[in-house]
Amino acid sequence: MSAKTKIIVVKAKELIYTTLFICLAIILILLLIFMFAPEEKTVKTSGGVYNPGVYTSTIALGDTTLDVAVSVDENHITSVSLTNLTESVTAMYPLLEPSLEDINSQLENISSIDDLELNSENKYTGLILQQAIKNALQKAQS
Repeated sequence: MSAKTKIIVVKAKELIYTTLFICLAIILILLLIFMFAPEEKTVKTSGGVYNPGVYTSTIALGDTTLDVAVSVDENHITSVSLTNLTESVTAMYPLLEPSLEDINSQLENISSIDDLELNSENKYTGLILQQAIKNALQKAQS
């Protein structure tokens, strides 16, 4: 019986290229996994999304400033109110209170403050209040 020995010649250059392409393929696969993996959308702190309490944010309207007070429990916004609201401010900005009432009426039905449906008659006032609420909620999450 004769032993047939096969000799395989592998060039070092081909080994280096093959190793390099395998490493690049692994990096590409990991990159795709990290890019398209679903992320958690809410920040959980101590079992809930928010730290319960009342958080404020300031709105500058002309020469006056108003504080928007946002009351939250662990998972929801319970109410939104305006503090430092004077009679002269309500006379100068008559859409503040109706916008706030509209926002408070929607709080039970929305999951995020971005889901608010703003009335077309007081859209810009609603946008100002919505941004102030977002600022207060950032304080509630930290």
